[in-house]
Amino acid sequence: MNTTPAPVSVALLLGLSFFLGLAFEDFFARTDTQRPGGIRTFPMLALAGGVLYLFDPLHFIPFTGGLVVLGAWLVIYYREHVREREGRGDPNVGLLVMVLNIHAYLLGAIALALPHWIAVATTVTSVLLLTGRERLHELARRIELREIVTAGQFLILTGIILPLLPSEPVTTLTSITPRQAWLALVAVSSISYASYLAQRYWPPAAGGLWMAALGGLYSSTATTVALARQTKTGAAIGELQAGITLASGIMYLRILAIVAVFNLPLAYRLALPMCGLSSAAVLICALQYWRARRSSDKTQAMPPLTEGNPLALGSAALFSVLFILVSLLSTWVKSQFGVSGLYSLAAVIGITDVDPFVLNLAQGGTPGAANETLAAAILIACSSNNIFKAGCAAAFTGGRATAASAALVFLALAGVAVAILTGGL
Repeated sequence: MNTTPAPVSVALLLGLSFFLGLAFEDFFARTDTQRPGGIRTFPMLALAGGVLYLFDPLHFIPFTGGLVVLGAWLVIYYREHVREREGRGDPNVGLLVMVLNIHAYLLGAIALALPHWIAVATTVTSVLLLTGRERLHELARRIELREIVTAGQFLILTGIILPLLPSEPVTTLTSITPRQAWLALVAVSSISYASYLAQRYWPPAAGGLWMAALGGLYSSTATTVALARQTKTGAAIGELQAGITLASGIMYLRILAIVAVFNLPLAYRLALPMCGLSSAAVLICALQYWRARRSSDKTQAMPPLTEGNPLALGSAALFSVLFILVSLLSTWVKSQFGVSGLYSLAAVIGITDVDPFVLNLAQGGTPGAANETLAAAILIACSSNNIFKAGCAAAFTGGRATAASAALVFLALAGVAVAILTGGL
């Protein structure tokens, strides 16, 4: 042998192969057919693989020879195995037994040659995939094809487009780079996508305030409109109003988290006012919900609030264009009208989508502005957005959502008051 293995590596080899064999035997104990492999076979395969690797750790000739022999034997086994029939008459064409035997053999070399975490990670992953077969098959049956397409779009946004974008400004009109603009999109889309998946596949989110909270992570404006429209279905107006207030409370935390990703000092400046406003919204929501439960019938389940695809590439392109336009407009307004112009823009932009504006400020899209000024502008934008949502709640409920509208107006006024104290307006 050319090298002496460490005792820890040998112990890890034996322990992991024993663990893999134990899971293998436990899984196939439920069937009447014997399968090659198990609590004795896998440690022996791992030892054989480790010893053959040590004979020639440079060129792997003995190790490769052993793998060829094992592969030939497994091919013979598989040919006979395919002829067998399951209870429904289907042929046994699964490769799980073959893959696990090969994994046990490779484990010997992995445990001796590579960092220990690799051997542990690969073995534990294999065991989890083996024992989680029923849950995984159930998950595959539940997931629709469009969800797979949505996941693919998320990978396109993050893994293909983002690395290809330039990291330098392409114009002197703004310091924001194309990569920063797309990274802002990825940050917002990630939170929205997580909320979207939770609403579709997490049972507790099927109704009540959970749905409103997740909707606040997705879009508090869209959630407000959706909940307000549900008053026409006969749902309890008081509980819907509580959901509207909660969604806006979650909005503050969502914006704070997004800002923290790109500008931690600005997030520190916003932490106290944002958390305070969010806590106030949650408290008001609790009071509204308590009163609604005392004076109304049982809660009716809320339908999903995020029916659309949060990662549609058309929406992504629109967000990026809007982000660049907001960046250009913020820079121009700041240079022409100073801080007061930036505050005025924040008040106007709040009636649309505040995310591009907030992310532009967090990424330094307004050069020369202090964090106090940026924090005040973000608070004003959130307050303006709350005023807009209060109007939406009143309009879509025919004036019945007075408590929700009043709560949103209160949060807006409190936000402006904090902005005055923060930015010295």
